Amino acid sequence: MSVPCFYGAELRYLREAAGLTLEQLVEGSFRGLSFLSQIERGERAMPMDLAVHVDNVLGTNGFFERRCEDAQKARLVGHPPYFAKIPELEKTATTVEDWAPFILPGLFQTKEYARKIVQTTALWAPPEIVEERVGARLARAEFWERDNRATYWGILAKPLIRKAILPPDEMAEQLEHIAELMRSTQCVVQILPEAEAHHSLMMGVLKVMTFPDSPPIVWTEGVHHGQVIDYPPLVRDYRSSYDLLRAAALSPKASLAMIEESARGYRNEAQQKD
Repeated sequence: MSVPCFYGAELRYLREAAGLTLEQLVEGSFRGLSFLSQIERGERAMPMDLAVHVDNVLGTNGFFERRCEDAQKARLVGHPPYFAKIPELEKTATTVEDWAPFILPGLFQTKEYARKIVQTTALWAPPEIVEERVGARLARAEFWERDNRATYWGILAKPLIRKAILPPDEMAEQLEHIAELMRSTQCVVQILPEAEAHHSLMMGVLKVMTFPDSPPIVWTEGVHHGQVIDYPPLVRDYRSSYDLLRAAALSPKASLAMIEESARGYRNEAQQKD
C-alpha cells in the first residue's frame, strides 16, 4: 500500500472507530465532504489545515499533522515537484482536456515511449531514477480503469503520430494502444492537421480540468517547469482557445482512422525490417 493510501486508510479507521461520519468530521474545517472522502481513498493530499482539524476532532495527538508532510513527499516519487499534484487532480476531475503539440500525453504513453521521453529530457539521470520516473508515468494509466473517471478529450498535433521517436514496432504498439483506448473507453481524441499551423494555442502544452466541487484549473508546462492557473478570467480565455483548437482539428472518427493507418504503416515497416 502506498503512503498516501495508508494515510487515508488510517484516517478512515480512526474516524469510524470514533463513530463519526465524513460529514461530522469535516464540519468546521472549511473543506467539502467529498474532499475528505478522496483523502481517505488516497486520491488527494491532506492539506495541513485539515490535518490539524482532524487531529483536534479525533484526539489523535498530532498524528495526521506530523505525517502530512510524509504523505506529501510520497506523492512526489517519480514526478518533478512542480507536477506532483497533476496525477492526483486527474483522478478527481470531472473532465480532462489535453493539448499535446510536442509529446503524447502521459495518460497515453506506453512503457517504451515513456522511457524514451524520460531519457531524452533527463540525460543526466542515473538508470534507477529513469525507471522511477517511467513507473510514475505508467501509474497514471490507472485513470482508465476507474469507474468514475473523468470524461477525457485530447487534441494531438499530427507530427506526433507521423514522426517516429521509437523503432517502428514500438511506435506501432504506442499508436495501437491509443486506438484501443479510444475504442474501449469512449475517450475523444482529435488530430490537428499540419495545415493548421496558425491556431489558438501555438505557444505550448495545455491541460484543462474541471471538478465537481471546485473551480476549473488550467495546467501549462515547459521543459522543466509547469504552472497551475486558477484565475477565472485566464481560465476562461484558455478554455475558449481550446474550443477554437477543437474546432480546427479533425473529427474523432477521422482521427482514429489516421492513428490506425499510421500504426499499420509502422507495423508493416517493422515486418519488412525483420
